[in-house]
Amino acid sequence: MQLANGKRASALRSRLSAAACMLMAAGAPAAAQAQAAPAAASTQLDISTLLYGEKDRANVAEPIARVTRLFANGQSLSAQVGIDVITGASPTGALPSGALQTVTTPSGKTVQLSANQIPTKSFKDIRRSFDADWTVPVGLVSATVGGHYSREKDYESFGENAKVAIDLFHHRTTLTGGAGRNQDTVFPVGGTPVGLSDGSQPLGTGRNDKHVTTALAGVTQVLTRRWLMSVNGSRTLERGFLTEPYKVISLKDPVTNAAVSQLTDNRPSSRDRDNVVVNSVYHLKKDVLYLSYRYYWDDWKVKSNTYDLRYRDDLGEGTFLEPHLRYYAQSAADFFRFSLINGKPLPRYATSDMRLGKLQSMTAGVTLGFQPVGSRGEWTIRAEYIRQHLSDQPQVVRAGGGEEDGPGLTDMFPALNIGSLVIGYSINF
Repeated sequence: MQLANGKRASALRSRLSAAACMLMAAGAPAAAQAQAAPAAASTQLDISTLLYGEKDRANVAEPIARVTRLFANGQSLSAQVGIDVITGASPTGALPSGALQTVTTPSGKTVQLSANQIPTKSFKDIRRSFDADWTVPVGLVSATVGGHYSREKDYESFGENAKVAIDLFHHRTTLTGGAGRNQDTVFPVGGTPVGLSDGSQPLGTGRNDKHVTTALAGVTQVLTRRWLMSVNGSRTLERGFLTEPYKVISLKDPVTNAAVSQLTDNRPSSRDRDNVVVNSVYHLKKDVLYLSYRYYWDDWKVKSNTYDLRYRDDLGEGTFLEPHLRYYAQSAADFFRFSLINGKPLPRYATSDMRLGKLQSMTAGVTLGFQPVGSRGEWTIRAEYIRQHLSDQPQVVRAGGGEEDGPGLTDMFPALNIGSLVIGYSINF
């Protein structure tokens, strides 16, 4: 079984695409003003390129181009295309060992891993995506409909969404509601393995359906001339094939505690996600302070807290500097395990995917925006560093036996260091 790891790549790219789009939007305040009350028809062009790298892991290059037509009657029509290439290696989920490991992949290949090496598989993929949306304001009501399509080696996604915003109390209050649906298809390279099996008997090479439905509601309130706050909540229902087809989980010997074999990942076929986000924007004399808090929970027992701080320092003449700090912490899924014990009854679900473990991350970055003299367009450059680590570590036995090392004493999974760079350009004509 080849580790193309399309579902992991898709999730990763979704987060990165959102970050790139946010940068493009933040770097184009003129476009937002034009959309709110355009004096004449115009066209907005936003271009960004993302470079993302995890040390000894994944690398991403993603260019995005978005064109928005702003009509004189207040309507807008946008289209976005993106192509991103992801290469590198991803942890399989198997435990590292204090001795040389020989493992057999589900495709029948034998691979040897050195002592203490985190088992990974290399992958590469290209994803192409297209998004479009249309916004129509009618009095105090603004309606938006949109669609999405993306395709990669082993994952295809169709989506549609709609949103309505209503302005009240002389535009001081805005109520927002919307819904969206994605109809995705997963077709793993090498076939779909049976969950919690040795993977040698693929279930088939057909397609696996996955349906995602999201509903959201929110309110934005102008508190003072300088202070704006919003509260938004959403609920997402996932149904269908949610298992990661390329992940495995180690089986350990109950006596030596050494990994002796591995089984495929297996997850529930449904997941209900909820989150609430509180945003605050305060305009100082010339600068702007952004604060946000997000609380997330789901029926896999994953809970997370996210704190985000940005400070936009207006340097004058179209130039600004925006430092950024973010802290994220999550609990583990109730079926997350570092490993299973060989010979004991298997649970119904189990995964050792670190993204579902107890983890924390810190992000520090800065965005520089500037408009060269004589230029109609604005440039933005954002650089960020992310350090992510598991809050818990598995128990292991040193090679050759001896005392068992408790959690945290043996750093089997060192912190992951991530860097990203986004360069954006926005122009209205």
